[in-house]
Amino acid sequence: SGAAGTMMPGETPPPPAGAAAAACANCGVLQQNINEYVAALIALKQKMIDGDRLLTEYQQKCTDILYLSITISALRCQVEQMLQKILPLEKCQEELGFLKAELEEKKV
Repeated sequence: SGAAGTMMPGETPPPPAGAAAAACANCGVLQQNINEYVAALIALKQKMIDGDRLLTEYQQKCTDILYLSITISALRCQVEQMLQKILPLEKCQEELGFLKAELEEKKV
């Protein structure tokens, strides 16, 4: 084997003393960046979940509104039909009122 200080082929020289500290600092920055990135991803995922929930609630409200508008239309129809039945009855009542008044006059 080679004597201390001589390099064998394929060996890398040891880094200078200051390089290790710089590499450690870079590792720290990288770790910090990764932590921030993961936090941002988690926040984004939460926003997507919240967005999905809001969308589901909105769709439910749309369905409710559609159902209510159909119900209201049906009720309007029923009211319209009832009014059409009531109008002739009101006329009959009016005519009965006249007849009653005539009868009262004849009695007198």
